[in-house]
Amino acid sequence: MALMIFGLAVFFAVHTFTTLRDRRAAVISRLGALPYRGVHALLSIIGIVLIAKGYGDYRAAGYVPLWDPPRGMRHVAVLLMWPAFIALAAAYAPAGVIKAKLKHPMLVGVKTWALAHLLANGDVGSVILFGTFLGWSVYDRIAVKRRAAAEGAPVVEAAGFGRGDVAALAAGTVAYAAMLKLHPLLIGVSVFG
Repeated sequence: MALMIFGLAVFFAVHTFTTLRDRRAAVISRLGALPYRGVHALLSIIGIVLIAKGYGDYRAAGYVPLWDPPRGMRHVAVLLMWPAFIALAAAYAPAGVIKAKLKHPMLVGVKTWALAHLLANGDVGSVILFGTFLGWSVYDRIAVKRRAAAEGAPVVEAAGFGRGDVAALAAGTVAYAAMLKLHPLLIGVSVFG
């Protein structure tokens, strides 16, 4: 589990640094935008690899239970994952109602994913993993909101349901269906079992 925690520390240190705008700007002015992005991406990938390896090692050694979530929570988690995937897709889709209403669809998607997994898993490693993602997403949403208020960012309203929304719904639904099938293969746990 130590490897997973170290990976979480690396991943979230890099992502938290981006919220410290003055320090980030100073580093970008020293390194340049492209090298900064390269270091950010490299450290993020290293963090994700360490998280995945550490969590896999933890699961292989045996879960450390905290509580037994009610069986129905697994079904709630499966249902929550559909809007989570739609929100993640909306982050990359052209502007639309979904993106405008969620404001920061990537963070909404991550929060929903983390909450869903916290509801369905009652072991120490899962609480640390998904709780860290949930906590950081809440922190980042607050940081983004404060930054927008300080910079006087305009409120973006979508004109109506459009191609960005269709793209987010379609891509999110396809990714959701694919993950239902691939979860046992990629993660080693059936979402229905």
